[in-house]
Amino acid sequence: MSWLIRFGISLDKELSERFDDLIRRKAYTNRSEAIRDLIRQDLVEQEWLHGGEVAGAITLIYNHHKRELLNKITDIQHDFQNSIISAQHIHLDHHNCLEIIAVKGNPAEVQKLASMLKAVKGVKHSTLSMSTTGKALT
Repeated sequence: MSWLIRFGISLDKELSERFDDLIRRKAYTNRSEAIRDLIRQDLVEQEWLHGGEVAGAITLIYNHHKRELLNKITDIQHDFQNSIISAQHIHLDHHNCLEIIAVKGNPAEVQKLASMLKAVKGVKHSTLSMSTTGKALT
């Protein structure tokens, strides 16, 4: 059984109004859930800093006609095969491709992989989305 703990917080009126506006735009049903998500996000980021295991996705948009681009992307992925779970290649149109790379492992390694892929000449856009696996390393 989960125990709920209630506590009060004091906020400046302007900050409270801005927070209420934010949670409405994000479709939260109440402040409590929004605050829980903020706390969880900070705890996850702390886990990354202290060696926790992450899971996530790297997305790349690139022009597949760019000379040697796909080979460079593939070579980098081979160098990080311990962090990569899978990769999916999608043809968006005649020129552009989307690559989605599922990752799991050490946060620093995953971030290094994402940075190296993003830096490849010809990659138009790249994002890294990381979360926790909930399994902190000891």
